[in-house]
Amino acid sequence: MVPGSDGVGTLPDGQRVYFAFPRAPYGSMAEQTVVRRDYCTPVPDGIDDVTAAALANPGMSSWAALTERAHFQPGQTVLINGATGASGQLAIQIARALGVGKIIATGRNEQVLGTLKALGADILIPLGDLTDPAARTDLTRVFDAAIVEHRVGVVLDYLWGPSAECLIAAVSSRHSEDGEAQPRLRLVQIGNLSGVTITLPAGALRSSGLELLGSGLGSVSNARLVAIVGELLRVAGAAKTGAGNFAINAQAVPLTEVETAWNAGGAERVVFTL
Repeated sequence: MVPGSDGVGTLPDGQRVYFAFPRAPYGSMAEQTVVRRDYCTPVPDGIDDVTAAALANPGMSSWAALTERAHFQPGQTVLINGATGASGQLAIQIARALGVGKIIATGRNEQVLGTLKALGADILIPLGDLTDPAARTDLTRVFDAAIVEHRVGVVLDYLWGPSAECLIAAVSSRHSEDGEAQPRLRLVQIGNLSGVTITLPAGALRSSGLELLGSGLGSVSNARLVAIVGELLRVAGAAKTGAGNFAINAQAVPLTEVETAWNAGGAERVVFTL
C-alpha cells in the first residue's frame, strides 16, 4: 500500500486541487493516486501548495466544528480549550474570520498562551497543574465566571480529560432561581490530548443547557469535509478580505527524506513534497 490520506496536486486537466480520502491502496505519498472527484476541491491562485496542504487538516477541524456541528452564529463568544497547539491557534484565526464576538483561549503552555492575543484571542486562561484537586476547583470557578460574564455559546475542546471536566462542572454548577432554562452552550469535542475519557455526572446534562457534540470523521461526511477545506482555502487565499494570511508553522520536506523527518519531529506541520 501507499501511505497518506490527503494532499495538494493536479488533476489530469492541470487543475490544482486539495484532495483527501484516496482509494486504498493508493495513498497520497506518491506521484499519482486515485481519488473520487467529489473528494477534490480547487486551490485558489492566492495560496501556495505547501500552505494549502498545511492548513487543510487542522483548519478543517475548527471550521467544521463551528459551522457544521455547533451552528455558530457571528457575534457569539467561543472558548477554545487547548488553543496553544497548531490546531488551536488556527481555530482562533478561523473563528475571527467567521465573525466571532469574543474568543477565550486556554492552554497548558503558558509561554505560548501569552502569544495568542496577537492571533485574535481576547481572554487567556492558563490551565495549570490539574493533578491538584485544589487547582481543578479553582479552574472550575474561573470557567464559571468567564462563561457567565462573556456569555460563552460555543466551546471547542482539543484536550478532553481534566480541563473538560472542569468546564462541564462550571456549566452545570449554576441553577436558575426564576425557573428559566439555562442558556444553551454547545461543547464540541475535537481532540483528546489530555485524556480519552472523563467522568460525566448525569446531573451535568439534566441541570444545564449543555449540549455535547463531536466533530470529526463520521460526524460530517467525507465530501462535506473536503468542501469545508475549499471554503477555508478561499478565505486564506483572499488576502484582500482581511481574513487571509492564516499563520501556520509549516516545513516543506522532500518525500525522499520522509523517514528522517518523521523520526526527527520539529515543525508544527510537515508537508512532504515531490
